[in-house]
Amino acid sequence: MPLNSKVAISVKRLHGGDLSLPRYMTEASAGMDIFAAVDGDKTLLPGERGLIPTGIAVALPPGYEAQIRPRSGLAVEAGVTVLNSPGTIDADYRGEVKILIINHGAEPFVVKRGDRVAQMVIHKVYRASWEAADDLEATGRGTGGFGHTG
Repeated sequence: MPLNSKVAISVKRLHGGDLSLPRYMTEASAGMDIFAAVDGDKTLLPGERGLIPTGIAVALPPGYEAQIRPRSGLAVEAGVTVLNSPGTIDADYRGEVKILIINHGAEPFVVKRGDRVAQMVIHKVYRASWEAADDLEATGRGTGGFGHTG
């Protein structure tokens, strides 16, 4: 079943006009693939991290965020992932979208212009308002955490 709800997001090409804008790769994809706008090949040695430019800036509407997530194919094939996953792009940020990746693999990883380096998922944001309480509603779990279920 096709997804019905859409949100319009303005995007500005900063550089890399030859590259695709972020795009959904299948009809039901939750995330849009994002493309590397590196000027030349960028090699990441095992354990090394790098900030990869995308050549775009976005204007998310108030009440939305863009989450930057790893691509599963890069993780399984090369051990490359997004370091601060998920990264958040706030609605008031207007700078270039850059992807912080790390090579957890055993071999050097080369990022080439146009490579799909991450995915972007658009989410509605809810702002919390804290209400101080002397007691919290009891649950069956209570204070159990960190592996308490086995």
